[in-house]
Amino acid sequence: MRILLTAILAASLLLPLNGFGAEQLPQSPLGGRAQETKYPKIVLFSTSWCPHCRAAKEYFTRNNIPFINRDVEVDPDAMALVTGKYKSQGVPVIVIGDDAKILKGFEVTRFEKAVEQVRKKK
Repeated sequence: MRILLTAILAASLLLPLNGFGAEQLPQSPLGGRAQETKYPKIVLFSTSWCPHCRAAKEYFTRNNIPFINRDVEVDPDAMALVTGKYKSQGVPVIVIGDDAKILKGFEVTRFEKAVEQVRKKK
């Protein structure tokens, strides 16, 4: 019984280490609002500790911009995409509209301009 209890306690202490216990900002929901605002698909490759990633998440959330957050520290496939396909050694990397625009770093005016360019191409 003690061994089982010890195993359960040890497992519960390890759960936060998988990255899900890290400070994560809420994401704006995909669904109804995405249709209303007609934003293209936005994927943010980030880490939990990056200040520029945090700024992007806060901006997207505050402005109801739907996005998918992929933390490269806990998602090996995301890390492979960032370093391989998108040729970046840093985050954030923002992919707009199924690779229509790739932004390395986050700046509001650059982001808005890129979104507008993707919208016009459709």
